[in-house]
Amino acid sequence: MKKLLLSGFVCSLLAGQVACAQPSRPAKPKPTAATSTSGNPILPGWYADPEAIIFGKNYWIYPTYSAPYNQQVFMDAFSSPDLVHWTKHPRIVDTASVKWAKRAMWAPSVIKKDSKYFLFFGANDVHEGEIGGIGVAVADRPEGPFKDHLGKPLVGNIHNGAQPIDQFVFQDKDGQYYLLYGGWSHCNIARLKPDFTGFLPFPDGSTFKEITPQNYVEGPLMFQRGGKYYFMWSEGGWTGPNYSVAYAVADSPLGPWQRAGRILQQDPKVATGAGHHSVLQVPGTDEWYIVYHRRPLTETDQNHRVTCIDRMYFDAQGRIQPVQITQEGVAPRKL
Repeated sequence: MKKLLLSGFVCSLLAGQVACAQPSRPAKPKPTAATSTSGNPILPGWYADPEAIIFGKNYWIYPTYSAPYNQQVFMDAFSSPDLVHWTKHPRIVDTASVKWAKRAMWAPSVIKKDSKYFLFFGANDVHEGEIGGIGVAVADRPEGPFKDHLGKPLVGNIHNGAQPIDQFVFQDKDGQYYLLYGGWSHCNIARLKPDFTGFLPFPDGSTFKEITPQNYVEGPLMFQRGGKYYFMWSEGGWTGPNYSVAYAVADSPLGPWQRAGRILQQDPKVATGAGHHSVLQVPGTDEWYIVYHRRPLTETDQNHRVTCIDRMYFDAQGRIQPVQITQEGVAPRKL
């Protein structure tokens, strides 16, 4: 019996017949009653760009299925009551339900508005003149199924040099929803219409404002704490060991943003390529977690990325402290 490797699949030649199967994926050990921490990675399989959010009494993670672009045509979701035990919800959206999306769906951002769940995603790895960009899908439940909300991209063109990928939706304290996005080292912010079908211009008449901070590459995120706005992003190259996360603080979603420092990066003893993250705040507390992807030390394939979680702390002045990436993960935390 001969074994071949074809497009990421292991194939066997036996009696003139070829049989193919995917190579084994990293398995996450099942927690037991004696489990004291989640362990890292927290999800089995190759997943990246995790969006973490709380719906009701459950934590949710919406990641990119990390595979070659032509195989990355669907998304799974995971839910947990305690950050340790995770349930997989397969194929919550795919290119069959978004007709204009042909390949490379990634970096979801999910919010609940009224009784609906909206999933913002990138598709097609679009360049100028191509069809693709940032889309919106909608569902009645957090586990989907999600269906195309617009029938076309929400952002399908290049504005201010930013590739329309790595979308994040942020709701300000006045109720206004903003879309942050951008690859190719440019980041834009735009004001979403209440029904998420388009954008509202800013008072100066512009729709897409560039808010790119120093060293920005991709993966924007925004949250509020202590009356301040925190803007976070990924730096370096996603395929290399220098992938990392930095942040800035301002008094407005529009900045100005001055880079404060790097807070997440590789640890050569633990993993490489730590980046493209999201954050969780336990409601009613100042307890924060960072959910991110990284590459195991044993892996060289650029798509072999895993989703992990660690604690995130602030000092007395509100500065985010450097995160220690761990193999242990976090202790169980019910809502």
